[in-house]
Amino acid sequence: MTIRTATRRDLPAIIALLADEDTVVDAETVEVDEAYERAFKAVDTDERNEMIVMDEADGTVIGCLQLTYIPGLGRHGQERALIEAVRVRADRRGAGLGRELLTWAIERARARGCTLVQLTSNKRRTEAHRFYDSLGFVRSHDGFKLSF
Repeated sequence: MTIRTATRRDLPAIIALLADEDTVVDAETVEVDEAYERAFKAVDTDERNEMIVMDEADGTVIGCLQLTYIPGLGRHGQERALIEAVRVRADRRGAGLGRELLTWAIERARARGCTLVQLTSNKRRTEAHRFYDSLGFVRSHDGFKLSF
């Protein structure tokens, strides 16, 4: 397995992973429209954002996450990392790949100088919650969203 920064070539596979977490979506069937292109470019060109992929030796993307580095005055001005869009392909779960991917991301944030890593997870994703608990994440806050 390789963990690396995503390239534009990975975009269909990332979209496929995010499309349905319970089944394997064929990246060949994914439509990469202008909105996806724009969003990927924004992440890719922003020094405070990283789209990360995990792939097999043949280049098949089997996991992803986005790391965002947030400056702030809290925690004595220390930067924090936000982990979002965490996915491991449905047919590859249970083999420790998610743990490897998240551990890599946590270490990357630590190496950058972040003093906190945070993430949110949909309340319905109880298996994901157990996984995050096992990595040492603590449920410390309630999250709120306002959609437009």
